Amino acid sequence: MMARPVKKTPEQWKEEILSAAKKLFLSKGYEETSVSDIMEAVGGAKGMFYRFFPTKEAVMHTLGDRMFLENNPFEAVRNCPNLNGLQKIQKLLAVDRSDTEREEINTQAVSILKDPRILAAAVEANRRILTPLWFELLEEGRMDGSIRTEYTWELSELLPLINFWLMPSVFPATNEQTLHKYRFLMKVLAALGLPLLDEASAARTENILKKITSDGGEQT
Repeated sequence: MMARPVKKTPEQWKEEILSAAKKLFLSKGYEETSVSDIMEAVGGAKGMFYRFFPTKEAVMHTLGDRMFLENNPFEAVRNCPNLNGLQKIQKLLAVDRSDTEREEINTQAVSILKDPRILAAAVEANRRILTPLWFELLEEGRMDGSIRTEYTWELSELLPLINFWLMPSVFPATNEQTLHKYRFLMKVLAALGLPLLDEASAARTENILKKITSDGGEQT
């Protein structure tokens, strides 16, 4: 007697779609991956995809959110009693740099932000989720004296928006112009009492900006 195939639950389908999409985005690239590719890897019909995700862009957003929560750099530094507020922020940035898969997914996601509706949703999500986390760390630094600023709330709202200003798909710029904007931001943050620029973060950020600009920026 033949064994009956195991029926997947909706949650299993969703997890397998996300897992397959992640592998394909990392290996082929977001633009080169189709919904058909994802469902072929999963072993299901395209209709099953649309039961869980309205678009391929929605999969990308879900992946980005999930990968952030799985390796949340804010949580990684929260319980480090030997670090002051500024040192926690510096460690947070180092933890974030180490997550190369999420960095690659986020870089690929830049192209979909050309859609104003997707951009607005991303800005709102960053503001809602990241601003309170930044404010907590900035206030800790202000209280322990490692961050000398009276603008902790303003900085907590500004920091989640910086990435959007540096994206050539949102604010068109050449490679050189984007790097100049980044260096300008670091000087502004330092003047506001938040010195974040170091050689490692500068090199890493400039490499990301070069890749984003070459993939989707305006070359004039």
